[in-house]
Amino acid sequence: MFEDFKNAFQRPNNAHAQLILVNVGIFLVLAVFYVFSKIFGAEGLFEIVYDQFTIPPVITEFLKRPWTLITYAFAHSMGDIFHILFNMLVLYWFGRVFIEYLGSDKLIALYMLGALAGAVLYLLFFNTVPFFIERSQFSGMVGASAAVYAIVVGTATLMPNYTFYLLFFGPVRIKYIAGFYIVISFLGSVGGNAGGNIAHLGGALMGFVYIKQLQAGINWGSWITSTLDWIKSMGESKPKVKVSYRKDSTRSTQPREFKASQTEIDAILDKISEKGYESLTKDEKEKLFNASKK
Repeated sequence: MFEDFKNAFQRPNNAHAQLILVNVGIFLVLAVFYVFSKIFGAEGLFEIVYDQFTIPPVITEFLKRPWTLITYAFAHSMGDIFHILFNMLVLYWFGRVFIEYLGSDKLIALYMLGALAGAVLYLLFFNTVPFFIERSQFSGMVGASAAVYAIVVGTATLMPNYTFYLLFFGPVRIKYIAGFYIVISFLGSVGGNAGGNIAHLGGALMGFVYIKQLQAGINWGSWITSTLDWIKSMGESKPKVKVSYRKDSTRSTQPREFKASQTEIDAILDKISEKGYESLTKDEKEKLFNASKK
Protein backbone atom coordinates (compact mmCIF):
# COMPACT_ATOMS: atom_id res chain seq x y z
CA MET A 1 0.00 0.00 0.00
CA PHE A 2 2.87 2.36 0.82
CA GLU A 3 4.32 1.85 -2.65
CA ASP A 4 0.97 2.74 -4.24
CA PHE A 5 0.88 6.06 -2.40
CA LYS A 6 4.58 6.87 -2.83
CA ASN A 7 4.85 9.37 -5.71
CA ALA A 8 1.22 8.53 -6.50
CA PHE A 9 0.83 11.13 -9.26
CA GLN A 10 4.00 10.07 -11.06
CA ARG A 11 3.34 6.34 -11.07
CA PRO A 12 1.41 4.91 -14.05
CA ASN A 13 -1.84 3.02 -13.54
CA ASN A 14 -2.30 4.38 -10.03
CA ALA A 15 -5.64 6.17 -10.18
CA HIS A 16 -7.04 4.39 -7.12
CA ALA A 17 -4.30 5.89 -4.93
CA GLN A 18 -4.68 9.29 -6.61
CA LEU A 19 -8.44 9.37 -5.95
CA ILE A 20 -7.87 8.39 -2.33
CA LEU A 21 -5.29 11.15 -1.87
CA VAL A 22 -7.66 13.74 -3.36
CA ASN A 23 -10.47 12.62 -1.04
CA VAL A 24 -8.24 12.56 2.03
CA GLY A 25 -6.69 15.93 1.12
CA ILE A 26 -10.10 17.60 0.85
CA PHE A 27 -11.22 15.94 4.08
CA LEU A 28 -8.18 17.22 5.99
CA VAL A 29 -8.54 20.78 4.69
CA LEU A 30 -12.22 20.85 5.62
CA ALA A 31 -11.46 19.22 8.99
CA VAL A 32 -8.91 21.91 9.90
CA PHE A 33 -11.34 24.61 8.81
CA TYR A 34 -14.11 22.91 10.83
CA VAL A 35 -12.08 22.79 14.05
CA PHE A 36 -10.92 26.40 13.83
CA SER A 37 -14.41 27.60 12.92
CA LYS A 38 -15.64 25.99 16.15
CA ILE A 39 -12.84 27.53 18.21
CA PHE A 40 -13.33 31.05 16.85
CA GLY A 41 -17.11 30.96 16.55
CA ALA A 42 -17.16 31.04 12.74
CA GLU A 43 -19.41 28.02 12.17
CA GLY A 44 -21.48 30.03 9.68
CA LEU A 45 -18.46 30.56 7.44
CA PHE A 46 -17.64 26.86 7.56
CA GLU A 47 -21.21 25.97 6.60
CA ILE A 48 -20.98 28.23 3.54
CA VAL A 49 -17.82 26.42 2.39
CA TYR A 50 -19.15 22.95 3.25
CA ASP A 51 -22.36 23.66 1.33
CA GLN A 52 -20.28 23.86 -1.85
CA PHE A 53 -19.60 20.13 -1.42
CA THR A 54 -23.12 19.19 -0.26
CA ILE A 55 -25.76 18.23 -2.82
CA PRO A 56 -29.20 19.32 -1.54
CA PRO A 57 -32.24 17.04 -1.98
CA VAL A 58 -34.61 19.76 -3.24
CA ILE A 59 -34.19 20.56 -6.94
CA THR A 60 -34.67 24.32 -6.50
CA GLU A 61 -31.80 24.39 -4.01
CA PHE A 62 -29.67 22.17 -6.22
CA LEU A 63 -30.06 24.55 -9.17
CA LYS A 64 -28.34 27.20 -7.06
CA ARG A 65 -25.32 24.88 -6.60
CA PRO A 66 -25.22 22.60 -9.68
CA TRP A 67 -21.49 21.88 -9.25
CA THR A 68 -22.37 19.79 -6.19
CA LEU A 69 -23.37 17.09 -8.69
CA ILE A 70 -19.63 16.28 -8.69
CA THR A 71 -18.13 17.92 -5.60
CA TYR A 72 -20.28 15.92 -3.16
CA ALA A 73 -18.35 12.78 -4.18
CA PHE A 74 -15.07 14.23 -2.86
CA ALA A 75 -16.23 15.31 0.61
CA HIS A 76 -17.21 13.34 3.71
CA SER A 77 -18.91 13.77 7.07
CA MET A 78 -16.94 15.79 9.60
CA GLY A 79 -18.54 13.97 12.51
CA ASP A 80 -17.87 10.37 11.49
CA ILE A 81 -14.30 9.35 10.65
CA PHE A 82 -15.52 5.89 9.60
CA HIS A 83 -17.43 7.47 6.70
CA ILE A 84 -14.26 8.29 4.78
CA LEU A 85 -12.26 5.38 6.23
CA PHE A 86 -14.53 2.64 4.93
CA ASN A 87 -15.07 4.36 1.59
CA MET A 88 -11.34 4.70 0.97
CA LEU A 89 -10.51 1.15 2.07
CA VAL A 90 -13.11 -0.31 -0.29
CA LEU A 91 -11.95 2.01 -3.09
CA TYR A 92 -8.37 0.81 -2.55
CA TRP A 93 -9.20 -2.93 -2.55
CA PHE A 94 -11.57 -2.96 -5.50
CA GLY A 95 -9.80 -0.16 -7.37
CA ARG A 96 -6.57 -2.12 -7.44
CA VAL A 97 -8.26 -5.12 -9.03
CA PHE A 98 -10.19 -2.93 -11.50
CA ILE A 99 -7.03 -1.14 -12.68
CA GLU A 100 -5.19 -4.41 -13.16
CA TYR A 101 -7.63 -5.33 -15.91
CA LEU A 102 -8.97 -2.06 -17.31
CA GLY A 103 -6.47 0.67 -16.40
CA SER A 104 -6.56 4.04 -14.65
CA ASP A 105 -8.54 6.00 -17.23
CA LYS A 106 -11.54 3.71 -16.97
CA LEU A 107 -11.39 3.69 -13.17
CA ILE A 108 -11.57 7.49 -13.04
CA ALA A 109 -14.33 7.48 -15.65
CA LEU A 110 -16.40 4.97 -13.67
CA TYR A 111 -15.81 6.86 -10.41
CA MET A 112 -17.23 10.02 -12.01
CA LEU A 113 -20.09 8.20 -13.74
CA GLY A 114 -21.00 6.45 -10.48
CA ALA A 115 -21.07 9.78 -8.66
CA LEU A 116 -23.30 11.29 -11.36
CA ALA A 117 -25.66 8.30 -11.42
CA GLY A 118 -25.97 8.34 -7.63
CA ALA A 119 -26.71 12.07 -7.58
CA VAL A 120 -29.30 11.84 -10.38
CA LEU A 121 -31.20 8.97 -8.71
CA TYR A 122 -31.05 10.79 -5.36
CA LEU A 123 -32.51 13.99 -6.88
CA LEU A 124 -35.09 12.04 -8.85
CA PHE A 125 -36.45 10.20 -5.81
CA PHE A 126 -36.49 13.22 -3.50
CA ASN A 127 -38.35 15.35 -6.04
CA THR A 128 -40.86 12.89 -7.54
CA VAL A 129 -41.67 10.19 -4.97
CA PRO A 130 -44.05 11.41 -2.20
CA PHE A 131 -42.50 9.15 0.45
CA PHE A 132 -39.11 10.83 -0.03
CA ILE A 133 -40.43 14.35 -0.68
CA GLU A 134 -41.90 14.29 2.84
CA ARG A 135 -38.43 13.42 4.18
CA SER A 136 -36.43 15.96 2.17
CA GLN A 137 -35.96 18.44 5.01
CA PHE A 138 -32.22 17.92 5.51
CA SER A 139 -29.15 19.87 4.45
CA GLY A 140 -27.91 17.48 1.79
CA MET A 141 -25.56 14.61 1.01
CA VAL A 142 -21.78 14.17 0.86
CA GLY A 143 -19.59 11.13 0.31
CA ALA A 144 -17.82 9.02 -2.29
CA SER A 145 -20.04 6.01 -1.60
CA ALA A 146 -22.01 6.12 -4.88
CA ALA A 147 -18.76 6.31 -6.87
CA VAL A 148 -17.22 3.52 -4.79
CA TYR A 149 -20.32 1.34 -5.25
CA ALA A 150 -19.95 1.79 -9.01
CA ILE A 151 -16.39 0.47 -8.82
CA VAL A 152 -17.35 -2.41 -6.51
CA VAL A 153 -20.20 -3.58 -8.74
CA GLY A 154 -18.24 -2.86 -11.92
CA THR A 155 -15.35 -5.01 -10.71
CA ALA A 156 -17.71 -7.79 -9.61
CA THR A 157 -19.49 -7.68 -12.99
CA LEU A 158 -16.17 -7.93 -14.82
CA MET A 159 -14.68 -10.68 -12.62
CA PRO A 160 -17.45 -12.17 -10.46
CA ASN A 161 -15.36 -15.08 -9.20
CA TYR A 162 -12.31 -13.04 -8.16
CA THR A 163 -11.64 -13.90 -4.51
CA PHE A 164 -10.81 -11.71 -1.53
CA TYR A 165 -9.59 -13.24 1.72
CA LEU A 166 -11.59 -11.63 4.52
CA LEU A 167 -10.83 -11.72 8.22
CA PHE A 168 -13.05 -14.28 10.00
CA PHE A 169 -14.64 -15.34 6.70
CA GLY A 170 -11.71 -16.58 4.62
CA PRO A 171 -11.99 -16.63 0.80
CA VAL A 172 -15.07 -14.83 -0.53
CA ARG A 173 -15.92 -14.18 -4.19
CA ILE A 174 -16.39 -10.50 -4.87
CA LYS A 175 -19.80 -11.02 -6.48
CA TYR A 176 -21.10 -11.95 -3.03
CA ILE A 177 -19.48 -8.90 -1.45
CA ALA A 178 -21.10 -6.66 -4.08
CA GLY A 179 -24.45 -8.41 -3.57
CA PHE A 180 -24.23 -7.87 0.19
CA TYR A 181 -23.58 -4.13 -0.29
CA ILE A 182 -26.55 -3.82 -2.64
CA VAL A 183 -28.94 -5.60 -0.25
CA ILE A 184 -27.83 -3.45 2.70
CA SER A 185 -28.36 -0.25 0.69
CA PHE A 186 -31.73 -1.40 -0.59
CA LEU A 187 -32.94 -2.03 2.96
CA GLY A 188 -31.48 1.29 4.08
CA SER A 189 -33.25 3.26 1.35
CA VAL A 190 -36.20 3.81 3.68
CA GLY A 191 -34.11 4.42 6.80
CA GLY A 192 -32.33 7.36 8.38
CA ASN A 193 -29.78 7.63 5.54
CA ALA A 194 -32.27 7.12 2.73
CA GLY A 195 -30.60 9.65 0.44
CA GLY A 196 -27.18 8.07 0.77
CA ASN A 197 -28.50 4.56 0.17
CA ILE A 198 -30.45 5.62 -2.90
CA ALA A 199 -27.24 7.16 -4.26
CA HIS A 200 -25.44 3.87 -3.53
CA LEU A 201 -27.98 2.01 -5.66
CA GLY A 202 -27.57 4.52 -8.49
CA GLY A 203 -23.80 4.06 -8.42
CA ALA A 204 -24.16 0.26 -8.30
CA LEU A 205 -26.46 0.30 -11.33
CA MET A 206 -23.98 2.45 -13.24
CA GLY A 207 -21.14 0.05 -12.40
CA PHE A 208 -23.09 -2.88 -13.85
CA VAL A 209 -24.24 -1.06 -16.99
CA TYR A 210 -20.81 0.50 -17.63
CA ILE A 211 -19.05 -2.88 -17.71
CA LYS A 212 -21.77 -4.51 -19.82
CA GLN A 213 -21.52 -1.66 -22.34
CA LEU A 214 -17.74 -1.87 -22.29
CA GLN A 215 -17.94 -5.57 -23.08
CA ALA A 216 -20.20 -4.67 -26.00
CA GLY A 217 -17.54 -2.27 -27.30
CA ILE A 218 -19.13 0.96 -26.02
CA ASN A 219 -17.19 3.12 -23.57
CA TRP A 220 -19.60 5.39 -21.71
CA GLY A 221 -16.69 7.12 -19.99
CA SER A 222 -14.71 8.15 -23.07
CA TRP A 223 -15.97 11.74 -22.82
CA ILE A 224 -14.65 11.96 -19.26
CA THR A 225 -11.24 10.65 -20.32
CA SER A 226 -11.12 13.08 -23.25
CA THR A 227 -12.12 16.00 -21.03
CA LEU A 228 -9.46 15.21 -18.43
CA ASP A 229 -6.82 14.77 -21.15
CA TRP A 230 -7.78 18.18 -22.56
CA ILE A 231 -7.50 19.78 -19.11
CA LYS A 232 -4.07 18.18 -18.60
CA SER A 233 -2.89 19.42 -21.99
CA MET A 234 -3.88 22.97 -21.07
CA GLY A 235 -1.35 22.92 -18.24
CA GLU A 236 1.50 21.45 -20.27
CA SER A 237 3.98 23.73 -21.99
CA LYS A 238 4.34 22.97 -25.67
CA PRO A 239 7.91 23.08 -27.03
CA LYS A 240 8.55 25.43 -29.90
CA VAL A 241 9.38 23.46 -33.03
CA LYS A 242 11.48 24.98 -35.78
CA VAL A 243 10.76 23.47 -39.18
CA SER A 244 13.11 23.82 -42.16
CA TYR A 245 12.97 22.32 -45.62
CA ARG A 246 15.71 21.32 -48.00
CA LYS A 247 15.73 19.75 -51.39
CA ASP A 248 17.05 16.19 -51.36
CA SER A 249 17.96 14.90 -54.78
CA THR A 250 18.85 11.50 -53.36
CA ARG A 251 15.45 10.95 -51.84
CA SER A 252 14.97 7.33 -50.92
CA THR A 253 12.02 5.43 -52.34
CA GLN A 254 12.19 2.93 -49.49
CA PRO A 255 9.44 3.10 -46.86
CA ARG A 256 10.53 4.95 -43.72
CA GLU A 257 11.36 2.91 -40.65
CA PHE A 258 10.39 4.07 -37.21
CA LYS A 259 13.24 3.60 -34.77
CA ALA A 260 12.91 4.31 -31.11
CA SER A 261 15.25 4.61 -28.16
CA GLN A 262 14.77 2.48 -25.06
CA THR A 263 13.30 5.53 -23.31
CA GLU A 264 10.63 5.87 -26.02
CA ILE A 265 9.83 2.16 -25.84
CA ASP A 266 9.45 2.37 -22.05
CA ALA A 267 7.10 5.34 -22.45
CA ILE A 268 5.02 3.42 -25.01
CA LEU A 269 4.78 0.41 -22.68
CA ASP A 270 3.70 2.69 -19.82
CA LYS A 271 1.01 4.13 -22.08
CA ILE A 272 -0.26 0.63 -22.91
CA SER A 273 -0.36 -0.20 -19.20
CA GLU A 274 -2.33 2.95 -18.42
CA LYS A 275 -4.65 3.33 -21.41
CA GLY A 276 -4.46 0.08 -23.38
CA TYR A 277 -2.93 -0.83 -26.77
CA GLU A 278 -5.73 0.87 -28.70
CA SER A 279 -4.59 4.26 -27.35
CA LEU A 280 -1.29 4.11 -29.29
CA THR A 281 -0.81 6.20 -32.41
CA LYS A 282 0.17 4.61 -35.70
CA ASP A 283 3.79 5.78 -35.25
CA GLU A 284 3.97 4.36 -31.73
CA LYS A 285 2.67 0.99 -32.90
CA GLU A 286 5.25 0.96 -35.69
CA LYS A 287 8.07 1.76 -33.27
CA LEU A 288 6.95 -0.99 -30.91
CA PHE A 289 6.73 -3.47 -33.78
CA ASN A 290 10.22 -2.62 -35.04
CA ALA A 291 11.63 -2.90 -31.53
CA SER A 292 10.11 -6.37 -31.15
CA LYS A 293 12.05 -7.59 -34.24
CA LYS A 294 15.46 -6.83 -32.68
